[in-house]
Amino acid sequence: MEDTDQKNKEREAADNEMIEKAFHHLLDTYLASRHRKKVDIITKAFNFARQAHKGVRRLSGEPYIMHPIAVAQIACEEMGLGSTSICAALLHDVVEDTDYTVEDIENIFGAKIASIVDGLTKISGGIFGDKASTQAENFKKLLLTMSDDIRVILIKICDRLHNMRTLSSQPANKQYKIAGETLYIYAPLAHRLGLNKIKNELEDLSFKFEHPEEYEKIEQKLAFTEKDRNKLFDDFTAPIREALDKMGLKYSIKARVKTPYSIWTKMQNKHVTFEEIYDILAVRIVFVPLKREEEVNECFQIYVSLNKIYKSHPDRLRDWVNHPKANGYQALHVTLMSRTGQWIEVQIRSDRMNEIAEQGFAAHWKYKEHDQQGDDDNELNDWLRTIKEILDDPQPDAMDFLDTIKLNLFASEIFVFTPKGEIKTMPADCTALDFAFTIHTFLGSHCIGAKVNHKLVPMSHKLKSGDQVEILTSKSQHPKPEWINFVCTAKAKGKIQAILRRDSKEVQRRGEEILRQWLQDHDMTPATSIIDKLCAFHDILKPESFFQALGERSIILGDKDLDELLGKKKTGSSSGGWRKFVPFLKSKDKTSVKPDLLVVGREFNRKIPCVITEDTIGMYIFPDCCHPIPGDDILGFINSKNQVEIHKRTCSVATKFKSSFGNRILDAKWDMHKRLFFDAVIEIRGIDRKAMLFDVSQVLSKDLDVNIHKLTISADQGIFVGTIEIKVHDRDEVVMIMKRLKTIDDLQEVSQIM
Repeated sequence: MEDTDQKNKEREAADNEMIEKAFHHLLDTYLASRHRKKVDIITKAFNFARQAHKGVRRLSGEPYIMHPIAVAQIACEEMGLGSTSICAALLHDVVEDTDYTVEDIENIFGAKIASIVDGLTKISGGIFGDKASTQAENFKKLLLTMSDDIRVILIKICDRLHNMRTLSSQPANKQYKIAGETLYIYAPLAHRLGLNKIKNELEDLSFKFEHPEEYEKIEQKLAFTEKDRNKLFDDFTAPIREALDKMGLKYSIKARVKTPYSIWTKMQNKHVTFEEIYDILAVRIVFVPLKREEEVNECFQIYVSLNKIYKSHPDRLRDWVNHPKANGYQALHVTLMSRTGQWIEVQIRSDRMNEIAEQGFAAHWKYKEHDQQGDDDNELNDWLRTIKEILDDPQPDAMDFLDTIKLNLFASEIFVFTPKGEIKTMPADCTALDFAFTIHTFLGSHCIGAKVNHKLVPMSHKLKSGDQVEILTSKSQHPKPEWINFVCTAKAKGKIQAILRRDSKEVQRRGEEILRQWLQDHDMTPATSIIDKLCAFHDILKPESFFQALGERSIILGDKDLDELLGKKKTGSSSGGWRKFVPFLKSKDKTSVKPDLLVVGREFNRKIPCVITEDTIGMYIFPDCCHPIPGDDILGFINSKNQVEIHKRTCSVATKFKSSFGNRILDAKWDMHKRLFFDAVIEIRGIDRKAMLFDVSQVLSKDLDVNIHKLTISADQGIFVGTIEIKVHDRDEVVMIMKRLKTIDDLQEVSQIM
């Protein structure tokens, strides 16, 4: 007993030392900043939070108070926020996790800190139905609170960053859920707010937990090629340093290495290997202007000096200095040809521009700690206004809202002019219809076309930077469902959906009346159980969709519906069977039996991974969205029927599930032994020549003994494109086949489809 007491005392002493050390580091960081030194209120908030969380530990085993301290440290050190934000970060979990109320916080720390803590609590709290997306609903709340005080979202991002840094203590299914929603929601939001460093770290951490092997491979290759990159950087920047020294500038030149996540994304999108990516290295010049008001001119003076040393790429000059991005980012980007024959991007920024590039709107916001209101937040306020307009429209599904907002979080930007010469910032790939909705909802909903640079174009015409756009309207015009296909802005999509929903509700009301009348004719009254049975019979998930189909007359109620409701059995065997759920066609084991689909019950342990073997594969559903095969990183998703679907972790459908139904995500692993065949489709491209088809089939059939299901090749103007459908056991076989195909002369590109 004494030994236990002694160990507890030693642990408590060690905990106290760790807590004090972390808090003093926070204070030291704060005192080194440019903010007014309000140490007393920060210390008061720390002591209050420490007492409130006393005795509570995180999954990692450390005292809970270490989490609020870490969040406050990120807010202070990595966002440059002041005492109000630091206090709110220290207190952000007090109301949610303890008996203290927002009123208690207001009485002790004042209305402003209490308001931010209240906003953070509202985001985390709340009870939703099983079909509701808790994360997406919380995201709605988060955006609503943003417009009251941007510091709410900034601290929430700090909170998410620390959770990602400590994610290893969570079980695998929670890791996929948290990493997925981070990649889908928080990284784009950090990007939109200009938090570039944090955005990169959130992406990399998500990638690390979702695809640990791929992450490790890229990290190893980056480490292996570091020496060559350093030499290239030193050789490339030596003459640049000489030129900047002659100009008398105080400056720093840094190497910017592409992040593992961005490298991996490029490898996936471009279907290239790590070795084929040539823009891993970029160079960043940060200078202190000789005159602050001349910093823009000095950016271009540096650009002129660089052009005297290296040839620049004419199509890759990006002037974000005169036209800042919507998130406040300013820099001049130029791509130069090095003496080793490689294009290298150079970013030119002043020290002020660099601070905004690293900390985004957080850098603007900190000036408000001194109650200074500048013009820097106009773009942010415009964006928040757009979000509020979307929030004003009723949404049937939180995911619809999330997708709508997601459209503009990561968008590149172009500049478009109104007929009067007013400049508008728009996302790249936007159309004339997007522009119409940006100006006014009435213009958008009655748009029939546009004049771009005085030429008549359809509303689907894609705009380019510098275009002058005049919108043409007609009172008889009305939004149509197909309009959704050629808009890319959140505002346009949100407004079109809102108008279509209003129209749809009228059709649904008509459908409800048709059902009521039909049931009345057969001596029945409408009930939830009846509607659910009819939905299931017609394979429709939502009653609203069923009413819509009735109202549109795409479903006509008849005798079969009546038989279903009265419980009359259908004759004949059901089509399909378990094999329709499994993506393989052939088995070396002829004794396979039909297993039942797995149904998740209350006693099911969601922390244990689903292990997929030759014997259990028929228990799972394999949807058509991503076609996973052994060797792919996968996860399980419990669908509305409590059956388990298997998806690739990279699948776009699975990404939405992680962001909306995180509690239904399961860990899943393969344990296959090359007894089953799976479908794989490989695309090939290259220079057309005689015997190309023969060489491809020779490599596949003779050299590799691959079972070719289908092979098609078409050629046009000396270039051929082909697809090969094959049967494989696992991902390794696909990689080996692709590697072997790349050795064929004149075959330039090999990639896998899905």
